[in-house]
Amino acid sequence: MSGTYLGMPAFPKAAHEAVHDATLRGNLRHATHTIRAKRAKAVAEVSDWDALREAGKRIKDHTLRHLDRYLVRLEESVTAAGGTVHWAADADEANRIVADLVKATGESEVVKVKSMATQEIGLNEALEAEGIRAYETDLAELIVQLGKDRPSHILVPAIHRNRGEIRDIFRKEMSEWGRPAPEGLTDTPAELAEAARLHLREKFLRAKVGISGANFMVAETGTLVVVESEGNGRMCLTLPETLISVVGIEKILPTWRDLEVFLQTLPRSSTAERMNPYTTMWTGTTDGDGPSTFHLVLLDNGRTDTLADEVGRQALRCIRCSACLNVCPVYERAGGHAYGSVYPGPIGAILSPQLRGVNSEIDASLPYASSLCGACYDVCPVAIDIPEVLVHLRERVVEGGQVTANGNKVVLKPAKGHAAERAAMRAARWAFSRPGALRAGQRLASRTRRLHPRSLPGPGKAWSGTRDLPTVPKEPFRDWWQRTNGGNDGKGAAK
Repeated sequence: MSGTYLGMPAFPKAAHEAVHDATLRGNLRHATHTIRAKRAKAVAEVSDWDALREAGKRIKDHTLRHLDRYLVRLEESVTAAGGTVHWAADADEANRIVADLVKATGESEVVKVKSMATQEIGLNEALEAEGIRAYETDLAELIVQLGKDRPSHILVPAIHRNRGEIRDIFRKEMSEWGRPAPEGLTDTPAELAEAARLHLREKFLRAKVGISGANFMVAETGTLVVVESEGNGRMCLTLPETLISVVGIEKILPTWRDLEVFLQTLPRSSTAERMNPYTTMWTGTTDGDGPSTFHLVLLDNGRTDTLADEVGRQALRCIRCSACLNVCPVYERAGGHAYGSVYPGPIGAILSPQLRGVNSEIDASLPYASSLCGACYDVCPVAIDIPEVLVHLRERVVEGGQVTANGNKVVLKPAKGHAAERAAMRAARWAFSRPGALRAGQRLASRTRRLHPRSLPGPGKAWSGTRDLPTVPKEPFRDWWQRTNGGNDGKGAAK
């Protein structure tokens, strides 16, 4: 990935500040509880939901195991349909490819469909550096862009804003980006939506270049799919003369038939709808219908490294539904910005450290941004065992490294921090493997119990800052058993 948000601290510090923002917590609580309840109702309507979930998991796992073959097939299909495929190893290469493609058209502005991949690589900022202005057209992304803000949710990027805040942003900022907000704009949803519609319409009609991501790519036909609820995607994907799609390599599906499963599970898990209001599919170019030029930029940016991890690779199944965010007690209180990534919540806690590595303070802290309650796994439509990956990544952080693919070799890069935890685990291993030393340590702890602190010093404060240390008993269990049972195990054998 292109890096963390500038100046972001580790998750514990960012979350500590966020939980003291009463407005933020109120906005998050209302939104996540509403979406969660609607999703549960929509899923309950499907009698074979568990079977669909398992099918989605198997399709994704099969695709990831044979990703090289299906990517080549996709390139052949897209090229045969009149499109051009570009390969980007990282964010810098992807940004350079897109900027060069836009400049080749002679245009200096583009309209964009909501895209996690382009946010991941910082495309808007890269285009701005090249004198190209990118206009977000999704309502929530528009709010974030006008407010000079950052997304905080996968599905609802402006979830941390309430209607009054959105009204103020529109009144203040819209004129700087195009058509100003109407006079006397209120915070009623209908008026806010109409203001955004009028503001964006002139951009749709004027723009010659559109940029999108994709929810899915079908290797069999070279078809790309975008599902959305507002219609802005349909405008961006059909009106411009040139369309550039930046898509992560994990978004591929082998066949058209495989798409059927995800068109049932994604809308119910994300927007709690039986189907998305707008499902746009395009295959290359067609004379007189849609863009005349189509470019597909296939993005790696850490995905191949993630694929090399047998436990962590399941994060690449993600279809960006955001269901895990809406049930997560940590996200509900801390919000998305605390994660320091375009991917917040439970999925971000396992995806970002794999795409970016765990050498930075924020990325090393993300696997700990969870209570391990398992609610995220229960709602995931492709059965990603997020708690399992979190524990796996915690082990990687503690052991001091990050698994990355180097050709066919997997190497371990040293990471910072957690020296005290590693030392404690090694000491515990030594003691538990030596019964005599363990017995002596237990007796010493019991005899000095009155001298024990109620909280841990140094790095241990992170654990004991909100809980007292367990009280050491007056005597170890082994001594109590020896005293009360005379060393007899109850079967006549002396211990």
